Amino acid sequence: MRAHGTKSSEVRRSLFSGKRSADNDDESSPLPKKSRAEEDIIQAVERLEARDTLADGSRDYVLPTIAGKHSDLNSISVDTMAQLLRGRYSDEVTKYTVVDCRYPYEYEGGHIRGAINLYTKDSVKGLLETSATTERRHILIFHCEFSSERGPKMYRHLRSEDRALNAEHYPRLNFPEVYLLHGGYKAFYEAHSDLCDPDAYKPMLHEDHAADLRRFRVKSKSWTAGEKQVTSRRHRSRIARLHLD
Repeated sequence: MRAHGTKSSEVRRSLFSGKRSADNDDESSPLPKKSRAEEDIIQAVERLEARDTLADGSRDYVLPTIAGKHSDLNSISVDTMAQLLRGRYSDEVTKYTVVDCRYPYEYEGGHIRGAINLYTKDSVKGLLETSATTERRHILIFHCEFSSERGPKMYRHLRSEDRALNAEHYPRLNFPEVYLLHGGYKAFYEAHSDLCDPDAYKPMLHEDHAADLRRFRVKSKSWTAGEKQVTSRRHRSRIARLHLD
C-alpha cells in the first residue's frame, strides 16, 4: 500500500556501502563498531520499510487507510473522517487539523466543521512554523473539492518542506502523520452534510464566482510558476493588474 521499501533500501545502501567495500578488502580485519547515530538511522530505515509505519518511523498510522488515486499518499474514507470528527479516535489522537485547499469562496460556501482554509504553498508551509513536535499525536488531513489536484499537491508540498526542515535529523518530521480525504469535500458532503458548516456545497465552477475563480487561480498559480515554467511577461503583467503578490 505504501512505497517506502525502495527509497529506504537506497538510503541504507548509500549510508553503508563504503563500509562493505572496506570489509571485503580485508576479511581478517575486525568490523568497525557502528556509532549510536548510525544505529539510530538503521533502526529508523527498518521501521520505514514496515507497511503501516509513519514517515518518520516512530509508530503506526492510527487511522485506517484505503487505496486511493494517489498511491504515494495515505487516503482515508469520508466515513473515517466523520468518525474522527465525532470523537471515535479521541483516545489516540491528541489533535487533528483538517486542511481545506479549495479557494476561499468554496470554503465559505460550506466546509468540514473546524477545517482551516489554506490554498497557497506559502500558507501551507506556515503550518511548519507552528511545530507539532510538542503534540503527542497531531495529525493533518488534506482535501480539496475532489482531492484530485489541489489537496494532493499541498500534501506533497508540506512533506517536502518538512523533510527539508529536518534534513539534518532524518527521518524526523514535524508532521509525520498526514492523510488525504478520498473523494474530497464533495464526497464528504454527500455522506455527512450534518458535519459541514454551513450545511452547503459550492463547487469551484459555480456560475456566480467566475471572476473569483480567475483571480484565485492566478494567485495559486503564482507559486507553481517554477514547476510549470510559467514565466512569461503576459503572466506577470496579469498578476500586476490584479494587484496580487
